[in-house]
Amino acid sequence: MIDRALLLNPNLASAWLHSGITKNLLGEPDIAITHFARAARLNPLGPYLIHSQMGTGLAHFLAGRYNEARLWARKALEHRPDFLNALRLLAASSALGGRMEEAEKMVQQLLRLNPTLRISDLKDVYPFHRPKDLANLIEGLRTAGMPD
Repeated sequence: MIDRALLLNPNLASAWLHSGITKNLLGEPDIAITHFARAARLNPLGPYLIHSQMGTGLAHFLAGRYNEARLWARKALEHRPDFLNALRLLAASSALGGRMEEAEKMVQQLLRLNPTLRISDLKDVYPFHRPKDLANLIEGLRTAGMPD
């Protein structure tokens, strides 16, 4: 349906955003990045820009580019410092990128915002098609100190 929406209106920013989200979940991060960039170009001041930034960061994380993931998570957090998904992404990418102090700080901030957060809940938040994507996120958050 997203592809059909894009055929009918290739300038529909929300369809490009949702296509990027879908591509991430399907394990196609490089395509997701181009779709998030298009959504942001079409609506650079829209309320969903933060989701394009977060999605771009997640795509870089899925591709193993942890420093890029960190930078995009930080961009999303500039707009909304309590954005749990961006904090999770920053914690995991920092841990896997060897920035343990930053990773641990992000986990502390996550748990201050929501003390019930657990790694075991991630499968409900991120329904990845490829098991390795969830496993990598879990590894990053576990390394950062997130409770199981």
